[in-house]
Order: sequence, then C-alpha cells, then structure tokens
Amino acid sequence: MRHGKKVNHLGRKKGHRKALLRNLSIALVEHKRIKTTLAKAKALRVYLEPLITKGKTNSTHNRRVVFSYLGNKGAVAEIFSTVSEAVADRPGGYLRIIKTGFRMSDSAEMAIIEFVDFNSVYTSGTAKGEASTGKKKRTRRGKKAAGAVGAIAAKESFTEEVKKTSDKSTGSEEE
Repeated sequence: MRHGKKVNHLGRKKGHRKALLRNLSIALVEHKRIKTTLAKAKALRVYLEPLITKGKTNSTHNRRVVFSYLGNKGAVAEIFSTVSEAVADRPGGYLRIIKTGFRMSDSAEMAIIEFVDFNSVYTSGTAKGEASTGKKKRTRRGKKAAGAVGAIAAKESFTEEVKKTSDKSTGSEEE
C-alpha cells in the first residue's frame, strides 16, 4: 500500500529517477518547453520549481545547491540569469503543464511542460489585452468567464503551433 507516500517513483529506482529528472530539468531550462509524459511532467514540476526559487537570489550558496541538483554549469547559469529575471516578481508557479493527448504506441498521456513567462501566446493575450482596454469586470464570475474564453483561444492557437512544428519535423525526416 502507498498510504502517505508523496513521491512518484515513475517505475524506476532512485538513481535512475534522479538522472531522469536531472536530464529533463536541463532540457527544460535550455529549451523553455519540452514534450514528455504527464507523470514525468508533474514530477519535474515538483523537482524544478524550488530550484527556480533559489535562482531568484544570486548567492554562491544557492548556485552550489542548484548545481548539486542539476550538474550542468550552463543550465545553472541560465537559471540565475535569464529565468530569474523573467520570474522575479512571481511568487511561485513558474511552470505550466498542458495536456496534449495520448501517445500512439502505448497510449501514455502526453503533456507539454513550459515556463509560464516564456510563452508569448499565453502572455500576450491575457495580461496586456485586459490592461489596454481598461474594462475590468467587478464580479468574480465575470473574470472567470472572460479569462476562460481567452485561455481556450490561446490553447487552441498554441496546439496549432505545436502541430505545425511537429509536422515540419516529421516532414524533414521523410525527405
């Protein structure tokens, strides 16, 4: 029984799981968006968000702690420079997980995990668009409805963008 166990073991032993999360973290920091299974994305969010919080205060101790988790100087430098500047005013929730469907081979649930502040599709439509119109809904329900419509439109355009990039990558392999 798994009562009270909070860690998703991902079907791996400790060393393999540590290496997996380390490599996924490095890839996400370098590329700002990766596609993986939903279980791995959720485990990666728990693993990486505290490191990004440490990256907000640039000290030797925090750099060493983040390096002990990642083991890659380039990724550590990226967290303490580019990523920390983008998330400086955000109190948490630096990563977004978007479900993309099921993998054809084994029907594993797939997801895209990305940094919240590095996606222009989501950030351009919501915060800047509402601020420019100057109209604010007074009711809580109105905010949810307006935000939901914008989020759905942004998600549709984002999935189209992902499909286009995947079509380009598969098309170049066939030629």
